[in-house]
Amino acid sequence: MESTRAQKSGSQGSLPPSTGSYGRELGELLSGIGSPKPTAFKPDPFQLEALAALEFEDVLVTAPTGSGKTWIAREEIRRLLDAGKRAWYTTPLKALTNSKYAEFGDEFGPERVGILTGDRKENSNAPLIVGTTEIFRNQLFDALRGGEEVRADLVVFDEAHYLADEDRGHVWEEAIILTPPRIRMLLLSATIGNAEEFAAWIQEVRGVRCGVVTRPGARPVTLRAAFLMPDKRLLPLLTETGKLNSEIARMEEQPEQQTRRRSYRRRS
Repeated sequence: MESTRAQKSGSQGSLPPSTGSYGRELGELLSGIGSPKPTAFKPDPFQLEALAALEFEDVLVTAPTGSGKTWIAREEIRRLLDAGKRAWYTTPLKALTNSKYAEFGDEFGPERVGILTGDRKENSNAPLIVGTTEIFRNQLFDALRGGEEVRADLVVFDEAHYLADEDRGHVWEEAIILTPPRIRMLLLSATIGNAEEFAAWIQEVRGVRCGVVTRPGARPVTLRAAFLMPDKRLLPLLTETGKLNSEIARMEEQPEQQTRRRSYRRRS
């Protein structure tokens, strides 16, 4: 009896064998996933265009996720730090701020990078500060009240499309308006549809030309949607024609059918 129970328990905890048609589907779903072969880095034309434009104007970069928008910010920050200047890198999320803080600390050295969020305040006098947009906006207000200047030569607004957020968009609007024209502005986003209109507004409120740099084409890293079944099989969520996988659809229909049967029995 105990042996039988152990066998059942073991079978429930194991993964289904990736053989037959399921093995082929799984292989197609996971094909190409992994670390690419190391190759020499070569910047894309849009990245070089953005860096060149930052020499004389604000820049709004719109490019798909995974195409290298952060590389532009990193290289411009590197140039400024090497020249003894300062920069601010803002994000809308604490988790993203923590991630960028770690990334830039590894890149430029921890002594040159600080972080400011509602929860963390470390190395706040560093030449590069990574923080939430709210904290940067608050520094602008404080500088305005005290008749001082924010110590920065560049501010990067990551995920700049948050300007359109119903609840928090005013923070980005205030930060853009209050940032002194002497501070160069770099805005990054993957989802701004009206980039030219956005840039025109920035130019109007700041009195500084704002160029738009766009990377054409689809995202370089494709997305794959999958669904983990109760029996631990991993199935493609959609078919090649974009329809819901029929096996997943049947599984979703079962609880609905059972509910209908129970409702019919109660009425009868």
